[in-house]
Amino acid sequence: MSRYLSLRDIDWWLLAITLAICIVGVFQIYSATLDTSSYSDWWKQAFYVVSGLGLMWLALTIDYHSLLRYVPVLYLVSVAVLLATYVAGEAAFGSTRWIPLPGGFHLQVSEFVKLVIILLVARFLTDLHRDDLDIWETLKLAGLVLVPVALVLVQPDLGTAFTYIAVLVVGVFLAGLHWKYVVALLAVGALAIPASSVFLKDYQRQRLVSFMNPDADPQGRGYQTIQSQIAIGSGGMTGKGWTKGTQTRLRFLPVPYKDFIFSAFAEEQGFVGVVVVLSLYFVLLMRIVQNAQMAPDRAGMYICMGIAALLLCHILVNVGMVAGMMPVTGIPLLFMSFGGSSIWSSFLALGLVNNVRLRRFVN
Repeated sequence: MSRYLSLRDIDWWLLAITLAICIVGVFQIYSATLDTSSYSDWWKQAFYVVSGLGLMWLALTIDYHSLLRYVPVLYLVSVAVLLATYVAGEAAFGSTRWIPLPGGFHLQVSEFVKLVIILLVARFLTDLHRDDLDIWETLKLAGLVLVPVALVLVQPDLGTAFTYIAVLVVGVFLAGLHWKYVVALLAVGALAIPASSVFLKDYQRQRLVSFMNPDADPQGRGYQTIQSQIAIGSGGMTGKGWTKGTQTRLRFLPVPYKDFIFSAFAEEQGFVGVVVVLSLYFVLLMRIVQNAQMAPDRAGMYICMGIAALLLCHILVNVGMVAGMMPVTGIPLLFMSFGGSSIWSSFLALGLVNNVRLRRFVN
């Protein structure tokens, strides 16, 4: 690390809150996979967290200004790898998102492309050297972001594609896009929603329909939502206790250690546990926003706010999904849901936040 940087300037509160959420996740994965073929996944998750700390360290040691210079290369590599994943990736659960690695591990490339999108938006908006953004510049940036969005949609992975768009929206908002352009883009977006259905698979369209009325197909498309709501409601105020969730242990709740981990947690820890975890996420978001406010330049601010947008999108969509307030899109709850790619990319993102923080006093 540079002699101008000090370990004491790392956001240790940010790291402590993140590790607290990760520990909750590991314990919940243990509970959700008890007496199943996936029982060993809890220690895999612990390994992902420990190795994620190493990746975070790597991300904070490389000056983010250097990373911004390589954005064109990173972007082209990301597009190429997304294409390769679609053509030759491993299919599972109806999607082709993963590249198999030695040791039985699988890499979800689209998780790491999120970081490239954040860097892309930060560099594009910083290079404008202005406090406002016109419609043509917005369309240029949107075009660049929509290329990986389209490649992720065809995998298909609607949830991850949505997070790319969230980073774009927050970026152009902070860059000062005029309100009349915002209204125009919202109108175009509203008109484009029906047309976008051609990119969706049949099961994704059915998910959107079942979201409006899950009881219309309780044993089919509405099953996940109904069972998730039952699990959350049965937790009551204080929950049924660790490893004692009936919806989870009796296998009514689908994938309770991945996308629906929050439902399993709510069943076992109740309303009190939900409030505690959501409070931890809130404080984590506020720490990231605080680091954005202290950033030494606009690029650092855009990076931190892009990461905040990414985390907020994951929380809102995942919690809304398991509570039946949003369609099921298959998006993990960061730092809690099982998955190496999600954990590693999230810790790399935190490394970028600390990267910006550590350089706030460097000229």
